[in-house]
Amino acid sequence: MGIAGKIAKAFLQSKLTPLVTIASLAVGLIGMLATPREEEPQISVPMIDVMMALPGAGAAEVENLVTRPLERRMWEIGGVDNVYSMTGEGYALVTVRFAVGEDQERSITKVQAKLMAGMDQAPTGAMPPLVKAHSIDDVPTMTLTLSSAQYTSNELRKLAVHLEDEIRTVENVASTFVTGGSPARIEVTLDPARLAARGIAPGMVAQALRGANQRLQAGEFAAADSVLLVEVGAVLASASDVSNVVVHSMNGRPVFVRDVATVEEGYGDPTSYVSHTTGVGQSAAAVTISVAKRPGANATVVTHAVAERVEQAKARLLPEEVALTVTRDYGETAAEKADELILHLLIATLSVTILVGLFLGWREALVVLVAVPVTLALTLFVYYALGYTLNRITLFALIFSIGILVDDAIVVVENMYRHMSRGDTTPEVAAVEGVDEVGNPTILATLTVIAAILPMAFVSGMMGPYMRPIPVGASVA
Repeated sequence: MGIAGKIAKAFLQSKLTPLVTIASLAVGLIGMLATPREEEPQISVPMIDVMMALPGAGAAEVENLVTRPLERRMWEIGGVDNVYSMTGEGYALVTVRFAVGEDQERSITKVQAKLMAGMDQAPTGAMPPLVKAHSIDDVPTMTLTLSSAQYTSNELRKLAVHLEDEIRTVENVASTFVTGGSPARIEVTLDPARLAARGIAPGMVAQALRGANQRLQAGEFAAADSVLLVEVGAVLASASDVSNVVVHSMNGRPVFVRDVATVEEGYGDPTSYVSHTTGVGQSAAAVTISVAKRPGANATVVTHAVAERVEQAKARLLPEEVALTVTRDYGETAAEKADELILHLLIATLSVTILVGLFLGWREALVVLVAVPVTLALTLFVYYALGYTLNRITLFALIFSIGILVDDAIVVVENMYRHMSRGDTTPEVAAVEGVDEVGNPTILATLTVIAAILPMAFVSGMMGPYMRPIPVGASVA
């Protein structure tokens, strides 16, 4: 008797068999519920920008003193795939792209350590380098658009900023930003004639505004079993506050900002435009709030939490004339695609079970109905243990493996059926003999398929981690 027959004989009457079946289904359910759902596989390709300024230097000078030394230092870091640079008047931008699969946090640490180690060689007058990392999780998972025919885009931006503060409190939200409109600002327009009449230089006005627009700690004192902090100064919050700042004194009388300039509350120069068009073709001013999630977080859970928090704050922060529209929800689309693929898995399994039941019998169909879900359940748990997410690639691997699983089950069950149809043996003996005859060739055929698809897991470059769930998942199944 071969190894397949011995395994079948050992498990045929064992009490472990139903327990293993139930445990497999249970861990598969845990894996399906706990595994994050996303549109696409998560690929780690760290890309880091290093910005360094050298005020007053020309582009050629910055290239020789800043850009080229930065490039050399970045190439010294292990795991770097490419280094790009751009040089302008007084600044340099060097982009470091690491190899696919490199850890994001470690890559940032390597870049910062290399920069700090070379600061003693930085040119005189150079500003400290600024490091900014980019990853696939910077792509917004959800976008919310505020639109209104009664409010301007600048006014909508004020409302969006308050709503953005609410969204940032949601767990696993990594970053948010507002597109459209311009931030509010206070404009101070100096009058040359009034400045000259009072003997005030423009720099004096700027220095006075900087000094007035700050709050400083002046000490503390204890009273009534508590310690009170004493602060002096206040942040300039309105045009009136700015107008009343004292710039200088002339003949014993103070000279205020309003005496030498015109102060107005306004908005900054627009850098982006957003409009929202309804189904009937009406266009209105709008701003968009973009929400990005943390790496490894479940996109579906994050977007649902954001939508719930926004719904709670909507009545408190947004007027009735402002419409709120969800213009992107990758969490919802990821859940829909995952549910659709899981439904296809169930349909495929049930279809094969019905076919087996029609041609062989209900007992044989029951074997297939149990074997395939148990195997897929274990595969889902392996996905969860390996850190994969439920996306179109991982679920395609499961659908791909159904053909192999069902084929193996049908071959073995049909051979058992052949032995039982002769009527000269018991079902237990027929099961063992049937498995023993075709079990080893079936295992060999399965190993052959694994050998054919497993090399795909070692493909390098961007496609490697993108397609790797297919050979891994199908081989595990």
